[in-house]
Amino acid sequence: MSGNKNFLSIESKKLSEAQTVIVPFGFEATTTYGGGTDKGPQAIIKASAQVELFDEELWQETYKKVTIATAAEPENLKKLEAVVGEILKNKKLPIILGGEHSLTPFVIDAYKKSGQRNFSILQFDAHADLRDGYLGQKYSHAAAMRRCLDTLGVNLVQVGIRNISNENDELIFWESNQSRIKTFWAKDKKKWKVADIIKSLGKNVYLSFDVDAFDSSLMPSTGTPEPGGIFWEETVDILRAVCAQKNIIGADFVELAPIKNFHASDFLVAKLIYKTIGYIFNKQ
Repeated sequence: MSGNKNFLSIESKKLSEAQTVIVPFGFEATTTYGGGTDKGPQAIIKASAQVELFDEELWQETYKKVTIATAAEPENLKKLEAVVGEILKNKKLPIILGGEHSLTPFVIDAYKKSGQRNFSILQFDAHADLRDGYLGQKYSHAAAMRRCLDTLGVNLVQVGIRNISNENDELIFWESNQSRIKTFWAKDKKKWKVADIIKSLGKNVYLSFDVDAFDSSLMPSTGTPEPGGIFWEETVDILRAVCAQKNIIGADFVELAPIKNFHASDFLVAKLIYKTIGYIFNKQ
């Protein structure tokens, strides 16, 4: 990638000085429809240089309030797990830029190894991702949340779901694990109450945001664009409230597959990440 390799095109702080660390990880191995998620992190970072640094909602330049570091991209999934583990060891907040969704279980493993095992995952997604593997891949992107739930003590709150399969025991698993899974279906979004989403979450929350949670008219730049999704205002309403009332311990933003010469989706994700950082640290 040409140009600045740092998020927001700002000087990257040292890990020891940063409050949050951006980790680009353009991993793609199990996609089954549209590809290109390996180019997602680069597109987000490039677009982030165009994000206005003054947030008119929070009335602040968030980057001046929150010290941000941009890490070098790990070479593979195990290295990603190690990098996240080091960030947690240093008591910083990791934000991973994907890459396909199959990276999330490896990030969760880093939390498990760091001693953090009792927390909620807040998943924004079009798909349940609860298959027990897909097309012979145990760690498929279609099994991302199933693999995360292999960690005892983790519960899952899903927002925007509009696809669940009766194959690979996904539906059976969902039905038999209602004590650990709460799903806010996209078809019911007019009935959603943000308070109910918050109530379903524990004190500590890891945010996993698959950009195909957005309606396909807003987010065509993803491998599996789906109609009937969420839009910007309802998304930030949820994030604002969750960040205000819960302790966000980390996040990933995944499944952006950039379209050449179409920048709107890249910019949307970059702004969403900057907005989320502002929400997380605004209460501190």
